[in-house]
Amino acid sequence: MSHFIESSMYGLSQLFMLPVLLFVALMFFYAFHALGSFIMEAHQRRRNDPRAFVLREALHADPALAVTDLEAIAVRRLEMLRIATRVGPMLGLVATMIPMGPALMALADGNLQDVSRNLTVAFSAVILALIASAITYCVVSVRRRWLATELAEIEKHGGRAHALPAVNDDPVAPLAAEGVQ
Repeated sequence: MSHFIESSMYGLSQLFMLPVLLFVALMFFYAFHALGSFIMEAHQRRRNDPRAFVLREALHADPALAVTDLEAIAVRRLEMLRIATRVGPMLGLVATMIPMGPALMALADGNLQDVSRNLTVAFSAVILALIASAITYCVVSVRRRWLATELAEIEKHGGRAHALPAVNDDPVAPLAAEGVQ
């Protein structure tokens, strides 16, 4: 009975190898997409392009939005990045552990070529997952600061779109002027 359970668990875990590798690859490409989008947004912010100031744009489009609505927009904007940041290392670990079973079995059989192939897949997947997580972590951290600064400025002006001053070059300037770091 124990052997049946063990072999069933092994077989079931091997079924997840392809989906996990696909998710790691998708997350890796998503991270670089997010990085490109972030670089474009940073460039727009330096040029004072209103499209880069998401919360201001939302407030101008619908002046009836409350601060809590703007907070929800900010959370939604960061949600996928935060998921990628947290799930990446977990998927990397799973993608490392799944090929370890076949690698150990190949080692027991003396088949070093299969050991090498499985370990290559395991370590490559974890490296890509960690790189993707590192990129999305950096992007989400800076975007969180941008959105928090934007939200603080909106709150400072009572949440009224028409009362907001022109966009600043430095997204931290409104907070720094008040002594908030």
